[in-house]
Amino acid sequence: MKYGYLTDPGKVRERNEDSVIIVTNGIGEILMCVADGMGGHKDGEVASSIAVSHIGKRFSEISSIGNKEDAINWLQSTVSEANVEIFKYVSNHPESEGMGTTVVLAVITPTFLLFGNIGDSSGYVMKNGKLHKITIDHTLVNLLVRSGELTEEEAKDHPRKNVLMKALGANTEVEMDIFKVELNIDGIMLCSDGLTNMLDDEQIAKVLNSDMTIDEKLQKLIYKCNNRGGTDNISIAYLIKEDNEYDS
Repeated sequence: MKYGYLTDPGKVRERNEDSVIIVTNGIGEILMCVADGMGGHKDGEVASSIAVSHIGKRFSEISSIGNKEDAINWLQSTVSEANVEIFKYVSNHPESEGMGTTVVLAVITPTFLLFGNIGDSSGYVMKNGKLHKITIDHTLVNLLVRSGELTEEEAKDHPRKNVLMKALGANTEVEMDIFKVELNIDGIMLCSDGLTNMLDDEQIAKVLNSDMTIDEKLQKLIYKCNNRGGTDNISIAYLIKEDNEYDS
């Protein structure tokens, strides 16, 4: 496995409210995680940092995440713990009332691959040179698209496209969507919507398929976003699977 991550404030926002991490546990299983602090709310960067730090620390402390069902249970409970930690922070810092964060993550082991998300940060797999989105955005606009009330084209520029239906810190109880994914893929990308609002899947895939190092690819993607206005914070975590690695 080769992997890397990068985050950038963009060209418009004063602060970077995103957090991103890639960590391994005792036997070398991998956790990737991106969180996007809720824009317009106080201390969004604190919420995203709490989520990523808690999930990453817990993962790095375990020897193994176990089998697939063990992993699903671990993810749900650990993300719920992170949600509690955000509420604890707010109770001690009332001025931060309303802060929250999205979270998207992936767990990679020799026998299974899981994605999870809350909010509108996205998880993709790369296969045969193409990006395929795995996660489903928890936004009002996406809900309207899935119910047939809006088309994909209408959704792109909808005035309420950033209204979230789910986020960490929004409710005392939260359940993450979990996706079981086949292992025969070439790569994994997680990102905040600062990337996907600036570049479409084909534009992103073109950079990821280029003959550059992972760090150079991430830098190029962020450069392209900022060159188009950089209207939001941009965070990307990317992993490439080596040939014949985890193909069972």
